[in-house]
Amino acid sequence: MTAPALHAECGMGVADLLAAYEHGAANPQGVILALLRRAGDDGPAPEAVLCTIPGAEASAEESARRYRAGTARALEGVPFGVKDVIDVAGARVTCGSLHTGDRHATEDAGCVTRLRDAGAIPLLMLASSEYACGAPDNARYGTVPNPWDRTRWAGGSSTGSGAALAARIVPLALGTDTGGSIRIPSACCGVTGLKPTRELVPRTGVATLSWTLDHVGPMARSCADVARVLPVLAGPGALLPASDGAAGLRVGVADGWFVERCDAAVLDACRRAQRVLEDAGARLVPVSLPDPGEASVEGWSILYAELAACQEHRLHRMELFDRGTRDRIALGRQVAAVDYLRALRRRPAVQQAMLDAMAGVDVVLMPGAGAEAPLLPDAVVEVDGAWAPMYEVTPRNTMIFDVTGFPALMLPAGFGRSGLPVAIQLVARPFQDMLCLQAGAAFQASTQHHLALPGQIRG
Repeated sequence: MTAPALHAECGMGVADLLAAYEHGAANPQGVILALLRRAGDDGPAPEAVLCTIPGAEASAEESARRYRAGTARALEGVPFGVKDVIDVAGARVTCGSLHTGDRHATEDAGCVTRLRDAGAIPLLMLASSEYACGAPDNARYGTVPNPWDRTRWAGGSSTGSGAALAARIVPLALGTDTGGSIRIPSACCGVTGLKPTRELVPRTGVATLSWTLDHVGPMARSCADVARVLPVLAGPGALLPASDGAAGLRVGVADGWFVERCDAAVLDACRRAQRVLEDAGARLVPVSLPDPGEASVEGWSILYAELAACQEHRLHRMELFDRGTRDRIALGRQVAAVDYLRALRRRPAVQQAMLDAMAGVDVVLMPGAGAEAPLLPDAVVEVDGAWAPMYEVTPRNTMIFDVTGFPALMLPAGFGRSGLPVAIQLVARPFQDMLCLQAGAAFQASTQHHLALPGQIRG
């Protein structure tokens, strides 16, 4: 498939668009039209886009009027995509499931309301794994291929958000993360995604996968773009402030569990990132985080048990679920009550142990996903020449930060053995999300990995 040429409007990120609007170099109506053309069936990632959200053109006209009147809001005229588990008034929101029929949302989710109130424009509903479970084989819409290589998966469960950003169909997208579902597609697709501090961004109007682990967060093309959006999503006074640049930052370098089961190319990218941050003025500090193996297993038990409970009223129609969701529901129904409750009871101790280990640093740097994007149809990844199931490798460094609720930022850091993106992850203490973004922005100021385009959409 040959994608349409990448026009300037489609190549702009959030900050670029806002500057172009302010100086009259672009207008919201033109940007909306260009992106809608790019989102069509002949575009670079048609599987990522489910439908257009009603009212985008009218919102673009309103944004243009505000720019002319000098009353533009913080994100005026910035289009964004929405994962298909997040309600947008008037849009078809299906949770990627055959169970939901032709459901249309009647109200905006809280996160969408906050972006709208800042002038951003919801434009497209983007594909999700069924109920955000994270499997590639979706029974309703099929699989979303990776724009870098259509034999690979875009990652999940925010699969359409990652693919649409990489394909330059939207400059901003909303995702959700319960075991890694913002960060894994960000790593696979070479984009930037933040799982914020738990409950920093409201979850009202968002379909529940696991009520104790779910997070909502932004995905964009750069840390600078995410930093423009996060304060709007979080609301006034919710975030602890940060500065600019890496100078003076104490960056912990993780070892042990977090560097095991990683391809050599991923480890090399992480080491290069350490040097970049050190050259930018950061101080590298060895840090030994608690081994998260047991807590991660408990996190998956919580997720599966709560998924099974949430879907209990649909169990009489199990055949409508896709294979991955059925498997996870079955696992959830096998979790003993005592194991579920023990996992919940242990969470505060796990959080405190992590806080204690991070006491001497501002952020911790580690590999993101341990390999390049999974190969379809079997969802396997390559680690040092050997193929392994994705679920043994890719979420290894993600679930623990859903369990603890700490902010975790995934950003591209280079390319692997097949020329596909690999990523690093930056983690901070609760409500220090902006420190993750500060360190990430310093890294991206000295590198160009986040600017790279998939080969099929260059030109």
